[in-house]
Amino acid sequence: MSVLGDIVGVARGDHQADRVVPPTGHTAWLTLFTSGAMAFLAVFALALSLATGRLATNWGNELARTATVRISAPAGQEDAQVRAAMQVLETTPGIAEVRVLTDEEQRALLEPWFGPDLPIEALPVPRMIEVIEDGDGYDSEGLRLRLTAEAPGAVLDDHTRWRRPLVSAASRLRTLGLLSILLIGAATAAMITLAANAALAANAQVIRVLRLVGARDVYIARAFVRRFTLRAVTGAAAGTVAGMAAIALLPSASTEGGFLTGLGFQGWHWLWPLVIPVLAAIVAFWATRTAAFRSLRELM
Repeated sequence: MSVLGDIVGVARGDHQADRVVPPTGHTAWLTLFTSGAMAFLAVFALALSLATGRLATNWGNELARTATVRISAPAGQEDAQVRAAMQVLETTPGIAEVRVLTDEEQRALLEPWFGPDLPIEALPVPRMIEVIEDGDGYDSEGLRLRLTAEAPGAVLDDHTRWRRPLVSAASRLRTLGLLSILLIGAATAAMITLAANAALAANAQVIRVLRLVGARDVYIARAFVRRFTLRAVTGAAAGTVAGMAAIALLPSASTEGGFLTGLGFQGWHWLWPLVIPVLAAIVAFWATRTAAFRSLRELM
């Protein structure tokens, strides 16, 4: 029988056997609280992993499609070098569009660092040319050689140095999110195991009486497994709903907010948190089952 089949069988269970397990007490609220809190944290860890991958992909794609040519030349030669660079770029295969950034656009780029009143006309700011490649792309090394020959003050920046740190950081954050989910699952299993052991120890006399009247250990264990699995699923479902609601209340994605406003689920990714209660049921099933049979062997 599969794990899910075992869990479904436990969920149906024998309601008379549930009387073996105390319905209230420390083990009940501890299991509910632990599974709910861990599910809440798991939603955020999952959102972090998905958002990191999504944002890194978007940023990487945008940077991969564009490049910048920076022209630094004496005032009397700047316009000539801009024209020469434009001619080279316009005749390069793989480039779909080129344009010289206006003073207002360059001022907007520098504004976060120097403020809105930057006198860009009085400063030796290099002229910038935006390059947008087509689907096939262009030969960056060959373009650099042509620019060096035609416009010595032109420097091509294809944003490679920006893409690599983004990809590396996204990979590490995604790994950190997945590791957090694994640690959350391990912590949930540990807490449920402790709660199950406490419940079994508290009911040691009841278990001995049940054995005397002919109850088998499988029957007793299934009662504990069923009760703790249902508690874990209930707590995890509540924690998942609360986590999804908290994610939904975060600010919507915006350019100004950057990564912080992009933390959330989009589209069908909202279905992923629904897996958390199922995983909680599997973790609780195996943790309680293992603890129950071990404790029953010790009570012999």
